[in-house]
Amino acid sequence: MNEVKFHSDLDRLIEILPPKIGRYLNNGKLNDVIELVMDLGRVAEIRHASGETEFIGGDFITEDDLNFITQRIPEFTNDNRSGIAGTLHRISAIRNRQGKVVGLTCRIGRVVTGTIECIKDYVLTGKSILFLGRPGVGKTTKLREISRLVADDLKKRVVIVDTSNEIAGDGDTPHPAIGHARRMQVSQPEYQKDIMIEAVENHTPQVIVVDEIGTEAEAQAARTIAERGVMLIATAHGNKLENLIKNPILSDLVGGIQSVTLGDDEAKRRSSQKTVLEREKQPTFDIVIEIIDRNTLAVYKDTSEAVDCILRGWPIRPEIRKVDQKYEEKKPSIIDKVNELDEKINLANNNSMNFSFSRQQYVEQIKNYKKIYIYAVSKTIVDKVLERLDLNAEITKNIDDADIVIAHKNFAKGGNKILSAANDYRLPVYYVRSNSMAQVQKVVKESLGIKESAETLQGYYDDAERALDEAKKAIEKIQQGAVDIELAPQNQQIRKLQHELVEQHNLQSESVGEGTTRRLRIVGGKDYRHVG
Repeated sequence: MNEVKFHSDLDRLIEILPPKIGRYLNNGKLNDVIELVMDLGRVAEIRHASGETEFIGGDFITEDDLNFITQRIPEFTNDNRSGIAGTLHRISAIRNRQGKVVGLTCRIGRVVTGTIECIKDYVLTGKSILFLGRPGVGKTTKLREISRLVADDLKKRVVIVDTSNEIAGDGDTPHPAIGHARRMQVSQPEYQKDIMIEAVENHTPQVIVVDEIGTEAEAQAARTIAERGVMLIATAHGNKLENLIKNPILSDLVGGIQSVTLGDDEAKRRSSQKTVLEREKQPTFDIVIEIIDRNTLAVYKDTSEAVDCILRGWPIRPEIRKVDQKYEEKKPSIIDKVNELDEKINLANNNSMNFSFSRQQYVEQIKNYKKIYIYAVSKTIVDKVLERLDLNAEITKNIDDADIVIAHKNFAKGGNKILSAANDYRLPVYYVRSNSMAQVQKVVKESLGIKESAETLQGYYDDAERALDEAKKAIEKIQQGAVDIELAPQNQQIRKLQHELVEQHNLQSESVGEGTTRRLRIVGGKDYRHVG
């Protein structure tokens, strides 16, 4: 497990506080405190990391107390922030309408190490990373530690654009917590975008670190940096990826969104409205990490895929990582898997129960991973088939990425655009006659070149096809006026397929009989009824 360590300069902070407050805090009460708040005419309070607020002392804060502090720190910048040189503490002022300081918030800065060990594998990939999270969950802390890791351990040229001096501390000399990373200070917050571009143009960085991207101009500057091949590590306002997508100012960070009108066929295939929202361009950041709390992170390792799924209403599950655990990204290549296979072979040869492996077949299986594009075919059923049979394939959302197209036979004619595109890409097209499990499974296997033994071909799948054909003929008779038709006895699984087929034709069906004689009875009617 990782060891999270804290380092702070609390003595330096206590030195600038009025004696009546400093004496109270000398007993170690600041160890778990996030902020110290002092407002004119009120009792000072400290805010703990647990969310608890504690009032200290019994005296009200006076004008002299506030002046005692402001005289011992540098002048406040335009954003009413100051600090203590050589530390990470930040002091923010509240002013009245005449510009007089009437309140101070002392944000206690600590060097916390060990918080990025759980995402170190993502940092080492060299991809741009965006952190999201509410204030106070440790976004800046992680930026600081990543800066040191990349600059010292990876020996890369790192430039920190430090708008409020919160990452590298106040003063002209950066805090040692950022290692050998360089720091560029920003005189006014509105100039942050300009300093970001200046950093790229003047100082040839390999990595740029930015805290709090909050304007459209800064988002555009971030895209400019990413397009120049520079790794970008940043934070943005917003708790979750969904919030960022809906933010019109910052959505460009994850590719932006645009309204698209679909054709009739495509809208039917997606089972959606004709006007939908889609991602406009490639995201600025390759990876998005939501900081749920100080010890829990949610990682979207492919921003493009995550945004597409959210916009289409598809389920997307981020990878949850804990600060107190260590993770290693494992992406074995074909060679790695073959080497692993060799070890298994050697182990088997030394064992009395030898295994029979085909090295060439194993390698070919890895190389021949297929991507399937489906049209008017149930995605749920195809997913179940691929998962249940552990097939070497997956569904793709883009036809230009596909190796195979599986479509419903009802759309085989009529010059369909999707099928025309498949023809242009020289993709093989396979057709299903119905969205039943047996039919889809049979066609998926056929498209992947999986051949069944003679025994299997005479088994379940032929039985299911024959049973469905019998049900289709019965449905036709019912539609022509027949009142009640019973089918041949079938097992429960095949009867379920027959029930689904009857439902598609708005007819009623029920199972009758017991044991091996249990069978389907189809009757006319508008409402579907499914019993057993």
